[in-house]
Amino acid sequence: MPSSSEMLTTFVLLWAVIDPVGTVPVFISATQGRPEKERRRIAFVAAATAAGILLFFIVVGEPILQAMGIPLLAFQIAGGIVLFLFALTMIFGEGKPESEKKELRSASDVAVFPLATPSLASPGAMMAVVLLTENSSNSLLDQAICAMLMLTVIAMSYLLMLAAGFISKIIGTGGASIVSRVMGLILASIATANVLEGIKAYFQSAAS
Repeated sequence: MPSSSEMLTTFVLLWAVIDPVGTVPVFISATQGRPEKERRRIAFVAAATAAGILLFFIVVGEPILQAMGIPLLAFQIAGGIVLFLFALTMIFGEGKPESEKKELRSASDVAVFPLATPSLASPGAMMAVVLLTENSSNSLLDQAICAMLMLTVIAMSYLLMLAAGFISKIIGTGGASIVSRVMGLILASIATANVLEGIKAYFQSAAS
């Protein structure tokens, strides 16, 4: 069983990659103009879907990657690229294609994209849960504890989305737009770092 310090480290890492606070401006933007009841339903579906996706990667993510011959480093680089592309949509919100704008009119589509993935169950979060539950170095109990910590972070994300209406009244539409773009810049930086670290680790492993 992992120590309390190890559990705290895992929790902090999951909080960073899932980023519940960063999901708030995305939720505000994606559900703008919708009634409160529908916003609550979208928040629940998004949280449940994200939890399901991450649990799926905890259980079968590593075996699938191994079966397909995909190294974890390649998954890290690809995840960083996808996260970077999503960050661009947050920074240049007006530049979204019309097809994506039409998708945002459906509550179900909004809950799945962009809220469940890639906002909550981001490529970075998928990669993190696969690495944190690597079969060769983690027991079944360790993996179960990691799953519980992940579900705790998702539950906190759900509560923050429920409070998004109150937050939106305080910061307004303009404030939400600014926060969204700032978070987009941060996400782009994190994505770039993931890609660079993956490339660096790949060449180091190839040279050794």
